[in-house]
Parts: sequence; structure tokens; C-alpha cells
Amino acid sequence: MNSAASAALRAAKEAIRAEVKKKLKVMSKDEKFCQSKLITDKLINYDRFKNSHRISIYLNTDHEVQTNGILEYIFKMGKECFIPKYDSNSQHMDMVKLHSLEDLSKLPLTKWNIRQPADDDHREEALATGGLDLMVIPGLAFDKRGGRIGSGQGYYDIYIDRCLHDPSGRPYLLGLAFQEQMLHSIPMDEHDIIADDILFPDK
Repeated sequence: MNSAASAALRAAKEAIRAEVKKKLKVMSKDEKFCQSKLITDKLINYDRFKNSHRISIYLNTDHEVQTNGILEYIFKMGKECFIPKYDSNSQHMDMVKLHSLEDLSKLPLTKWNIRQPADDDHREEALATGGLDLMVIPGLAFDKRGGRIGSGQGYYDIYIDRCLHDPSGRPYLLGLAFQEQMLHSIPMDEHDIIADDILFPDK
């Protein structure tokens, strides 16, 4: 992709980010809760989720589909759970083992107001012990073919590229979206993540 096309793609993505952020800002807490519950119900009945043992899941910010109910179900079903550990000084992210909801409640809060292990809390990393069956991924906007726009920091793009080069291979990628985050089409280039499926209320 030449520099002009690359700049146009970046501008298109930034316009979408601004548009979707406005929609999310006016959503009520009740609406986010209701949509999150619908999506959680879809996920726990989703065959790929049922058949996956090693699952990574994001811990949501205020503007993302809530994942606390999914976490509860992961532990209830005896599955292995991994959560993001971001390096705020780079684009590096690991998926590290979470042992229980009690374990989660003891983790410190980051600048994004989400919990993650402290720097000196060394935990099992998913790719070091067999990879992942399923990655539940966040995003700012999605389309029905699996197109995704993230926050722009590249954490997930880089981690999924690591998965592609790992012997365990690429996990199944499942996005979660409020109805307000679903667009007709997402502009993409060859480096962007294509999710295998997106769960949203009207699906």
C-alpha cells in the first residue's frame, strides 16, 4: 500500500473511531448491561466456546461489552482462563493465567481502570504452555465479515501475529460488540485482524 493510500486508510479509521465513540458515550449503563447480557447468553451457548478449554478474554472498560458474566461461566465450566497484561510503555501484551474471580478481585487497576497483574506478578503465559483455543477480543467497531477497528494501539494485532508464528497456531478469534459498534463495512489493509465471528445483540 502506498503512502497516500495508507494515510487515507488511517483517516477513514479515525473518522470511524470518532463516530463510534460518540454513539458509545450516549449509551446508558442499563443499555450496556442489557446488551452485554444478551451477548453473554449467546457466547455461553456458542459451540466454539463450549468446545474450547484454553480461553483468553479481555477485561472490559466502561465502553466495551461487559465480560464479568463470561468470566464466571469460564470458571464454572472448569476452563482455563487467560487475561491481557499490557505493557503501557510499548505495544507488548501477554495473555496470562487468571486462577479465579477472587484472584481477579485482588489485581491492581491500570490507567484504563481495568485490572491486570502487577509487573512483578509473574504468571503462566498462554503461548508458553500450549497456546489458546479461543480469544475473545474487544474492538471499537466491527462489521459482519469480521472486520475490526481497535483502539489504535496495536496490542491485539501484534499478539495475534505472535500466535501465527507459535507452534500452537492461531486461536479462533471471536469479537463482542454492542449493536452501536456494528458497521456495514470496515476499511482494512492486509495487516489488519479479521475475526472469525462477531457476537452482537441482533445476530
